[in-house]
Amino acid sequence: MPAVKGDGMRGLAVFISDIRNCKSKEAEIKRINKELANIRSKFKGDKTLDGYQKKKYVCKLLFIFLLGHDIDFGHMEAVNLLSSNKYTEKQIGYLFISVLIGAGSDLMKLVIQAIRNDLTSRNPVHITLALQCVANIGSRDMAEALGSEIPRLLVSGDTIDAVKQSAALTLLRLLRTSPDVISMGEWTSRVIHLLNDQHMGVVTSATSLIEALVKKNPEEYKGCVSLAVSRLSRIVTSSYTDLQDYTYYFVPAPWLSVKLLRLLQNYPPPEDPAVRTRLTECLETILNKAQEPPKSKKVQHSNAKNAVLFEAINLIIHMDSDPNLLVRACNQLGQFLQHRETNLRYLALESMCLLATSEFSHEAVKKHQETVITALKTERDVSVRQRAVDLLYAMCDRTNAEEIVGEMLEYLETADYSIREEMVLKVAILAEKYAVDYTWYVDVILNLIRIAGDYVSEEVWYRVIQIVINRDDVQGYAAKTVFEALQASACHENMVKVGGYILGEFGNLIAGDPRSSPIVQFQLLHSKYHLCSPATRGLLLSTYIKFVNLFPEIRTQIQEILRSNNNLRNSDVELQQRSIEYLQLSNIASTDVLATVLEEMPPFPERESSILAKLKKKKPSTISEPEQAKEQIKLPQAQISNNIEPLTIPTQGESSTDDGFEQTPASTGSVDLLGLGTPTSSSAPAIGGGDAGILLDVFEALGSGNPSTNATPNGLDANGLTMGAEENFRKFICKNNGVLFENDLLQVGVKSEYRQNLGRAKHVGSFVEGGAQVQQMFNAECLQEFTEAPVFTIQYLYSGTQQKITLKLPVTVNKFLEASQMDSSIFFQRWKALSQPSQESQRIFKAKFPMDTEQAKAKIIGFGLSCLDGIDPNPDNFVSAAILHTSNQQVGCLVRLEPNKQAQMYRLTVRASRDKVAKILCDLLEIQF
Repeated sequence: MPAVKGDGMRGLAVFISDIRNCKSKEAEIKRINKELANIRSKFKGDKTLDGYQKKKYVCKLLFIFLLGHDIDFGHMEAVNLLSSNKYTEKQIGYLFISVLIGAGSDLMKLVIQAIRNDLTSRNPVHITLALQCVANIGSRDMAEALGSEIPRLLVSGDTIDAVKQSAALTLLRLLRTSPDVISMGEWTSRVIHLLNDQHMGVVTSATSLIEALVKKNPEEYKGCVSLAVSRLSRIVTSSYTDLQDYTYYFVPAPWLSVKLLRLLQNYPPPEDPAVRTRLTECLETILNKAQEPPKSKKVQHSNAKNAVLFEAINLIIHMDSDPNLLVRACNQLGQFLQHRETNLRYLALESMCLLATSEFSHEAVKKHQETVITALKTERDVSVRQRAVDLLYAMCDRTNAEEIVGEMLEYLETADYSIREEMVLKVAILAEKYAVDYTWYVDVILNLIRIAGDYVSEEVWYRVIQIVINRDDVQGYAAKTVFEALQASACHENMVKVGGYILGEFGNLIAGDPRSSPIVQFQLLHSKYHLCSPATRGLLLSTYIKFVNLFPEIRTQIQEILRSNNNLRNSDVELQQRSIEYLQLSNIASTDVLATVLEEMPPFPERESSILAKLKKKKPSTISEPEQAKEQIKLPQAQISNNIEPLTIPTQGESSTDDGFEQTPASTGSVDLLGLGTPTSSSAPAIGGGDAGILLDVFEALGSGNPSTNATPNGLDANGLTMGAEENFRKFICKNNGVLFENDLLQVGVKSEYRQNLGRAKHVGSFVEGGAQVQQMFNAECLQEFTEAPVFTIQYLYSGTQQKITLKLPVTVNKFLEASQMDSSIFFQRWKALSQPSQESQRIFKAKFPMDTEQAKAKIIGFGLSCLDGIDPNPDNFVSAAILHTSNQQVGCLVRLEPNKQAQMYRLTVRASRDKVAKILCDLLEIQF
C-alpha cells in the first residue's frame, strides 16, 4: 500500500487501525461491510467528490481487496483518477487498475486511452506510471493499441534514462505475452544501438529486451553481436572504481555481464576476426579474474564473480571452437567439484556434462573421473548425485566404460529411488554402446535386473533379447548365465521373463550339462510360475511349448502342466487360450510341423536402440523458443488431400513395416494398436501422459448427385476455415467423439482417445464408394501448452470439380488434462501457493446456455477436470483440479466456477503452476457456459 501519513489520509489510517484492532473474523467482516456501504453511498450519492476523496475511498477498497474480500464497484472512480494531474491520485488509480481490473474488462478501452494520454505527455513521472500499468497488465489489447508508441519512447533522444528503462522492460512484457503483435520494424537498428548507451541501467534493460527479440528473429538482430562484445569488453577490462555505481561487491556490473554473455549464446562464434579476437580476450580475462584471490570474504562477492564465470563457461561451451578455452574452462570447473558450497558443485557437474560432449575437452573431463565417482558416493544432496550420474554417462567411452559401468552398478544398490530408473537406462545404453565382449553386456543387464528389477523397463529386457538373438557368439553364454541367475532364492519377475525367453530359444545349448538338463530347466522355470503376473505366465507357457520342440523327452511333464485346471480353466482368457492351443499343438502336430511352427526367432532388423529412444523421451534435447513455438502440437505433417475421384490421403510418417505399423518383440499382431476399435483391455496402455490418437472417419453420402446447393464447401469464415467448422470444433472441447463436418457429399466424424502413442497414420484407397467409410489416423503429442489447433484440408474431385474443406483438428490443450482428487486442506494450500498474477486468469461473463447444474458438471468432467465436492462453502459453486501432461513436465491446474443464477452470470477463476496455462484453459472453459 502507498504511504498513508505523507498523504494525510487520516480516514484511511483510522480504518486500517480499526481492522487491526478487530478481535475476531466476524468483527472484521462487520467493520468492512460498514465501510463498503459508506463508500458505495458516497460514490452513488455525492456528485461533488474531489480527487482527494476519490483517492481515499479507492485506497480503502484496495486495502479491503488485499485482505481477501471481493470488490465489485469503484472501478470507474479509479479510472477517473487517471485524468488527475496530481501524482498521488494518478498513482492510486493506476495501482487499483493494475490489481483489480482484468484484461477483458469493459473499462479497458478507457484505461488504454488514459495510458495513451500519459505516454504522450511531457511529464516523465506520468509516463513511468503509465508504463508500469502496461507492464503489470500486459494484455493483448494493450499490445495492439500501444505497441507502436512504446518503441518510440525507447529510442527517442528526448526521453530521460529512467523512462527508457521502464519502456524497455514494458516492451519486453508485451513481447512475451503477445509476440505476434509486437513488431519493431523501423526501430530494429536503433534498439540494438541502445547497447552503446552511456547509462548502464538503460543498457541492462535493453539487453533483456534484445535477447527476447533475438529469440524471435535472430537474423534481424545479428548486428547486436559486435555491440554486445564491445560493451562486455569495456566492463570486463574496467576496474571496480570505473563503474562505481554499478559495482557489486568489487565485481563490475555482474548482472549486465551475465545478460550480455547469454545474449551471445544465441549466435555462433563471430565471423569478424577482430570481434572474435576481442570476445576471446574477454573470456580469457574472466577466467583469469576467477583465479585471483578474493577481494572480499563476503558471500555476495563470490556469488557475483561465479555468476559471471559460469555464464562465460556456458558461452565457451556454446561456441565449441577454441580448444584452449574449453580445456581451461574444464580445469576451472574441476576446482569446484570439491568446493564446500553445494550449489557450486552442482553447477560444475552440470557444465562439465556439456564439456564432455566436445571433442576438444572430452579428455580433460575424463581426468576428473575419480572425483566424480567420489561425489556420486558421498554427496548428501540427491540432485548433485543426479548430476554426477549424468557426467559419468557423458564422459564414458571405450577406454573407461567397464570401470564407469561397474561403479554405477555398485552405486545402484543404494541409489535414491528417484534416480534409479534413469540410471538403469544409462547403464544399459553404455553397456550396449561400448561392449567389445558381449558376454560382459549380458552380465551387466542381468546384474541390472538383479539389483534394480523394479526399475528395469520393458525396453531394457527387450533389447538384451534382441542382441542375444542377433549374435550367435553369445547365445550359449546367455543361456548359461540366465539359468544360474534363476537359481537365486529371490528372483525378480523381469529375470523370469528374460530367462523364459532365452531358455525357450537357446536352452538346448546348455542341455548337455546334467546340472542344466531339460527337465531341470523346465522345473526351475515352473517353480517361478505361480509367483508371476498373467503376462509373464503367458510368456512361460510359450517357453514350455518351445521346450516340447527342443526336448521331446519332457513332453509328458509339460502336457500335464498345460492340461491342469489351473491353466485350462484359468479366469484369464489369454492364459486359458494359450494352454488349450499349445496342448492341442503338442498332441496333433508332427515333429516336422512342430519344428516349423516353433523354429528359432529370426534376427531382428538393426535400428536405433529402443532404450536410447526412451532416454531421449525422458530428457528431450533443449530447443530454442522459436522452435518450441512452431512445435506446440506434433502431428504427422499430413495435409490431407482427399480426392473422391480419385481419393487419396498421403501422409508423411516414419519408416514402418508393410502394414503401416512398426513391430516390436512385444507386438501382439493387432492392427488397431491404439485400441480405438475395441474395448480397452487390461493390457492396453494407460490413458493420459501427453499423447493422443485421433481417428477421422470420412463418409461419402451422395443424395441426388446434384451438389449445387451446399455440396461445394468453398465458403470460408474469418479464420480461413470452412463455414460452420469453428462452431462444430468448439463442441469437441468437452467431448472426444462426434461429427466434425457434414454436407451433401461428405461427413467427417472424429473418434479420439488420449493415451500413449502406439499407432501411425494409415494409408487409404483412392476411391470412396457411396455410403462407404475410410479412416485416417493421427497421433498428437503435447510438447508444451498451446492455443492454436492444427488445421487440415480435405481436397477431392467430384464430377470433375475440385472440392476443398478446411477444418481444425479437434485437439485442444485440455485434452491432455488428467483429473485430480484432493481434500479441502490440500486444495486451499495449493490454491494459495499459486498466487502470482501470471498464474491466475479470471473472467466474469454472461451465461450463454441455460444454467443447469448437471449439464455444467458434465461439461467440467468432459473438459478433463474433476468435480470436488465439499470444498467450496457455497454448494452451488464448482471446484476442480487436474494435471496437464506435456512431454517434459506436469502442470498443476485448479479451477473455481461460481454461478449467479439470479443475474445469469458466471465468475470463472483458473490457477496453474505454469504461466499462460491458466489463461488458455480459461479461454476454452468460458465458451462452454
